[in-house]
Amino acid sequence: MDISFTRSNGHIDELIDNLLEEVGVHHHYIIREMILSALKAGQTSDYLADLKLMRTTMKEMRYTNKVFSPYRSRRKVTIFGSARTLPSEPIYQKCVRFSQLLAQNNYMVITGGGGGIMQAGNEGAGEENSFAVNIELPFEQDTNRVMKQSDRVLMYKYFFNRKVAFLKEADAVALFPGGFGTLDEAMETLTLVQTGKNPPIPLVLIDDNNGTYWEDLFEFMRDVLLPKGLISGEDFGLFTITRSAEEAMEVIDSFYTVYHSSRYVGKLLVIRLNKALTQHQIETLESEFSEILLPDTRIEAVSAFNKERDQPDLWDLPRLAIHFNRRSYGLLNSFIRRINSF
Repeated sequence: MDISFTRSNGHIDELIDNLLEEVGVHHHYIIREMILSALKAGQTSDYLADLKLMRTTMKEMRYTNKVFSPYRSRRKVTIFGSARTLPSEPIYQKCVRFSQLLAQNNYMVITGGGGGIMQAGNEGAGEENSFAVNIELPFEQDTNRVMKQSDRVLMYKYFFNRKVAFLKEADAVALFPGGFGTLDEAMETLTLVQTGKNPPIPLVLIDDNNGTYWEDLFEFMRDVLLPKGLISGEDFGLFTITRSAEEAMEVIDSFYTVYHSSRYVGKLLVIRLNKALTQHQIETLESEFSEILLPDTRIEAVSAFNKERDQPDLWDLPRLAIHFNRRSYGLLNSFIRRINSF
């Protein structure tokens, strides 16, 4: 029989409804669609490898939510960097110092769970303030000694699920020098923020005192990508390069001084704030950042929308609603930094 997401499946809909009532689930309609998706996949695909991929993805994402959900109220910083960095290297010690600062400011740390910079991140923050988002590999990726016995270790089969966890739970990303994997995470994070597929977050590229790892990448972007029109000038507002652990901490912490978070409600970008802005401050934002707005639209101070009831802990926060052009994400980062100056 054909299965539809509409309630036109007769006895099948009744069976699913009864199952959901018997088990007891949150958000009944979402779980119903997940069950229907699984049934439709079983009908349309006879290729076992495809079904295994779907099954494992679902299981890994479910476990990700289980591990992270008790800590939703705490901000988290994902740290990327080489698994081959030795504890004796200055950049390792800088990562330890940076992670210590994060923990002292009530942030938690997410790393890949391996050695090198990943271990440094967990070491500095301490096991009690850390997550290890690990991957099954034939080499290099045993869980580091800091997180070995922790109940906040996740082991993934698929890189793409692991990447979702890294960014889905992160309020900021810090990158230390590394190899292909680190560069992959750097480019993916930039791409997701540049295209609006990830909410605005601070992205900090941290180098050694005498290093030029990230500066060399910056020069490639400036001297090769920008003149060819492959990126725009405002994209340089998506990240900060620094050699200072203290400055990196300040870049992240200051991002959330007034700005709290954002989401779309229909076509409106709703920006939640830690304090309300005055009308004069809103008019200043309109004047200085008119190019991020759709023509003939204004920035409005609003209260929570009904569609935001799924985040009751944020219900009372003041908000701004803007008709964002969904294009100028580098300028949107600058817009947020301007909000934080008030």
